[in-house]
Amino acid sequence: MRARARARVRVRVRQVADGTFLVHGSDTNWVVLAEGDALTLVDTGYRGDRQHLLASLAEVGGGPESVVAVLVTHAHNDHVGSAEFLRAAHGTPVLLHEAEVPHARREFLHQVTAARVLRNARRPGVLPWALRAVRSGGTAHLPVTAPRAFPTGAPLDLPGRPVPVHTPGHTGGHCAFHLPDVGALISGDALVSGHPTSRVEGPQLLPDMFHHRRAEALASLDVLAALDGDLLLPGHGPAHRGPLGESALQARERAV
Repeated sequence: MRARARARVRVRVRQVADGTFLVHGSDTNWVVLAEGDALTLVDTGYRGDRQHLLASLAEVGGGPESVVAVLVTHAHNDHVGSAEFLRAAHGTPVLLHEAEVPHARREFLHQVTAARVLRNARRPGVLPWALRAVRSGGTAHLPVTAPRAFPTGAPLDLPGRPVPVHTPGHTGGHCAFHLPDVGALISGDALVSGHPTSRVEGPQLLPDMFHHRRAEALASLDVLAALDGDLLLPGHGPAHRGPLGESALQARERAV
């Protein structure tokens, strides 16, 4: 009896700088930072993205055992879908801003509700996005059992040397990660370049329904505008080239 060949999972991995890879999942991105055989994984996509996540690690020459730590920009399901899997199966530490740790444990949930999605159902793209999100695990209960807070104010001792930048608003403990050595910013959902529910292309805030506190999300753009670099690696949308200050200013102008 002939063995059935295993289909190869195809994943969209783009090297955007030395040791820096942007990966596009179903509707969410994650970033892999490589240094020799060690990897830092920033966000993990939806639970339904898991095979693509594992394939992306293989694409850059590693595997789940190569991941030194999972950094999480914020604890929404489309960013922590495989965080607990990696922690439980491989002992990988899951690190967040201290204000986001209880959110990851699901002591509370700062995530768009079904009722709010329905109130916005007439907006272009909302219903197709919502259906994909549900299928991918967007409404599942996905606590991280033992999340840890990372130290702030200095580069983390991890591959890529990411510098945490607290950017609350989308959630209370949302955090971006600055990569000064390559002039890049992993912005999570504090600053994106597109989304299925937005008809705008380029730097922008997510639509209002997604933010826990919109005023804080706007204020966080000023924090990002002060960072040096010319490469935006967002949680949603393609990589964007251009000064980070200009990208943040453009997003603020579009949001007012």
